[in-house]
Amino acid sequence: MNAVPAPDSGPDAGAVWHYGDPLGEQRAAETGAVVVDRSHRAVLTLTGSDRQKWLHSISTQHVSDLPEGASTQNLSLDGQGRVEDHWVQTELGDTTYLDTEPWRGEPLLEYLRKMVFWSDVAPAAADMAVLSLLGPRLSDPAVLEALGVDALPAELTAMPLAGGGFARRMPGLPAGQIELDLVVPRGESAGWQERLVRAGLRPAGIWAYEAHRVAALRPRLGVDTDERTIPHEVGWIGGAVHLDKGCYRGQETVARVHNLGKPPRMLVLLHLDGSVDRPSTGDPVLADGRAVGRLGTVVDHVDLGPVALALVKRGVPADTELATGPQGSVAAVIDADSLPAAEQIGAGRLAVERLRGGAR
Repeated sequence: MNAVPAPDSGPDAGAVWHYGDPLGEQRAAETGAVVVDRSHRAVLTLTGSDRQKWLHSISTQHVSDLPEGASTQNLSLDGQGRVEDHWVQTELGDTTYLDTEPWRGEPLLEYLRKMVFWSDVAPAAADMAVLSLLGPRLSDPAVLEALGVDALPAELTAMPLAGGGFARRMPGLPAGQIELDLVVPRGESAGWQERLVRAGLRPAGIWAYEAHRVAALRPRLGVDTDERTIPHEVGWIGGAVHLDKGCYRGQETVARVHNLGKPPRMLVLLHLDGSVDRPSTGDPVLADGRAVGRLGTVVDHVDLGPVALALVKRGVPADTELATGPQGSVAAVIDADSLPAAEQIGAGRLAVERLRGGAR
């Protein structure tokens, strides 16, 4: 196979971008089954009897009693409630596994080690690789046999694999679509890929995975977020932030924005003019020449064409004429279906409005 490397300037440097037919790989992910090598992703482990309650105290998700085999998303925030780290977390066999962006592995590990103090917990880097399987055919008998399981796990549930590691099913996909992550010892990764290809999965590059992720409106740390991003802006409330748990760094901002119901920005899908050069992550999104947002992941999708995720000011109407790219040379339009649900009035703001109404 003719593997084309991902751009050195992007977040997936060192990974396979595609195998010569990126749109065909995307189509196979929608209609059949593919395997994507995401082994550049960083994997950490936590061991020790205090690991769950300790991580619960310094992160946004409720994980103090995460049961065996459960998975969730989780965040670390700064003191102003801005996102510093995002990871997927799995509890299995007296070990907590965290996998995160390649460039955040070492900083996250350093932060966790600094926070241990007197707790019985040992954070460490793990020599493990992530393989992502996509497509509606993952439950076919040949695939199950290759995985060594009788059935796929439920969403946000993991099961151990023979030879080490685990299979974890991810949530939030359209009906009929499946995403299964294998987190396996790095030395076993090539063998797993060969086994899955023999079972009928097509090798696909990171391009196919990114197109799949963008279409599902799933943000990526450091690409679709910036140094000002708070969880409410990118849909991480609930999935990665639990609103009814004890104190953690940045909680005041989370509670205030939730109560007022007014996050300053929102994550949307943009359709881009395909007749000009593609814009880049970080380019401003303009309306009437004024910046109203920031461009995130830009990708060509087999059905949607050139699309991007973007953080734009809350309340920008879907029919606003937008532009992005160098000198605002790329026309863009918001996908109306990607807009957040109709704005809900937060409990705090509702109370204020009731008080004002009673004072009249």
